Amino acid sequence: MRPRVDREACQGHNRCKALAPELFDVDDLGYSFPLVDEVPDELVERARLAVRNCPERAISLEEDERAPTA
Repeated sequence: MRPRVDREACQGHNRCKALAPELFDVDDLGYSFPLVDEVPDELVERARLAVRNCPERAISLEEDERAPTA
């Protein structure tokens, strides 16, 4: 699962950083960006909380596409 931030939609409320500082930070202008390429299993719920609490819906989680096993 990969965290994504839509930079055009982000308004700098920084709720994602407040709720999941291990996963998100803010730049010098106050806009959010992900700190990790992949959300660790133990932080998945925290990442989902950040998604639900973004007032601009700028945060999303991209599910990993896994190859089928034989």
